[in-house]
Amino acid sequence: MSTVPIGRLLREWRAARRLSQLDLSLAAGVSTRHISYVETGKARPSRELVTRLADTLEMPLRERNALLVAAGFAPKYPETVLATPALAAVRRAIDSILRQQEPYPAFLLNRHWDILAANDAAARVTGHLLDGRAPASGNMIRQFFDPQGLRPAVENWEEIARDLIRHLHIEVAAAPSDAKARELLADVLAYPGVPASWRLRDVGASPAPLLTTVFGKGGRRLRFFSTITTFGTPHDVTLDELRIECAFPEDEATADFCRQLRDAAPG
Repeated sequence: MSTVPIGRLLREWRAARRLSQLDLSLAAGVSTRHISYVETGKARPSRELVTRLADTLEMPLRERNALLVAAGFAPKYPETVLATPALAAVRRAIDSILRQQEPYPAFLLNRHWDILAANDAAARVTGHLLDGRAPASGNMIRQFFDPQGLRPAVENWEEIARDLIRHLHIEVAAAPSDAKARELLADVLAYPGVPASWRLRDVGASPAPLLTTVFGKGGRRLRFFSTITTFGTPHDVTLDELRIECAFPEDEATADFCRQLRDAAPG
């Protein structure tokens, strides 16, 4: 858990949300002077005020806990390992969604785009695109940027990669204390062939609401669009950071090939 002073964290989050001290004070219902005193370390906020500021800044649960600890309080939200009995119902729900997505790919991701689980269709399609090789990385974004990974098979790679970079820039800006997100962004930008201009966040651009990924392999073209499922009003850090990405075929040729892969699979 973070040991960064609360004043620094508050300034970083306020800057990430593009709020002045006056903006934050008006939205949170506290004086600008008190906000200033908290940021400079002249005043220690109450637990209630820390919670109110976190609500106003729309902070993820992990960062809310960090803000509480920085202010000298115990964290509020638990972080439960997904494999524990307490989350058995959640695992059943996730497994059900992954299975029902067959014969099309589906992935369970954390907030850093690490693939925590996937259905059989995801393995079959990935295996087709990589000539049967296992991906070198368990991180979805690294797979798309790695020249030894999915990148050569993505016909519209620049369009997809630019959109993924926008997502990463937004996530880094939205969670300035997340060192792993910054590390992922830096690693991805270091891959060969990534334009230098992508190192700077384009604040006027937003990720596309719907984007088609076009794969080409062995003279066959596969076209997928994706949807993201998250858990509503989570009260656990683990659940707050989980999302399920389901890929859907954009045309009948893609759908038919996914069915062929399923029917040809052993068992």
